[in-house]
Amino acid sequence: MSENRKSGLRRGARIAGAGAAAAVAIGLMSTGAAQADTLVPLPDGQKAGPGAVVSRTGESALISPSLAANGAGRTAWVSGTVTADVKGITKEGEVGPFNGATNDKGTNNSSTHGVSRISTGYIVGCQVDITGLGGSIGAGIDLSGPSVSGSLTVPVSAGQVKFVGVAGKDIKKNGKYSVQYQDTQLEIQNCGGFAQARSYTVVEIVGDNYSKTTLYGQPFSIG
Repeated sequence: MSENRKSGLRRGARIAGAGAAAAVAIGLMSTGAAQADTLVPLPDGQKAGPGAVVSRTGESALISPSLAANGAGRTAWVSGTVTADVKGITKEGEVGPFNGATNDKGTNNSSTHGVSRISTGYIVGCQVDITGLGGSIGAGIDLSGPSVSGSLTVPVSAGQVKFVGVAGKDIKKNGKYSVQYQDTQLEIQNCGGFAQARSYTVVEIVGDNYSKTTLYGQPFSIG
């Protein structure tokens, strides 16, 4: 084989190798772009109810793909501040209501077990459009969830909706009460389809004049 032909083959190999390296680099950059986090700023909200005005400010969600890259897991880092301006408590430290079937605390549709309370968390749905759920599920919210935590695991299958308690505070007298959470991790597992979430805040005032006010946030996609 002539020297000219050998030299031409070597040049061709170098060009082909450079092209392959460029293709790999482009592929890696594309993967990185697909795995990028997405920040979702969410609007403020307010609702006036019997004896309380509930507000939500500074809410956001940072959506991250699953490190397992299996399509069934993803993470939302949620932040926000909720406030209750309470004026409906008639007696400091009042408990109740005491007008249920057994005259026990926490009856009459109360979720607080006898103490007025502000609680906040998230509704998470897998393959379910939760946009219209707000007006119909207030009584079903689980207010016994954990306090602010670094990580909350939410296993949810297709067609399911889960209520995840994030934070709460007892209310013993009239006044303003705030609950703030920052970068609380909602780790969604087992959801192979699209997932949605929306915040909820519930203020319950117990006693002889029982009331419940629920404020829902804007739904957002978790991928």
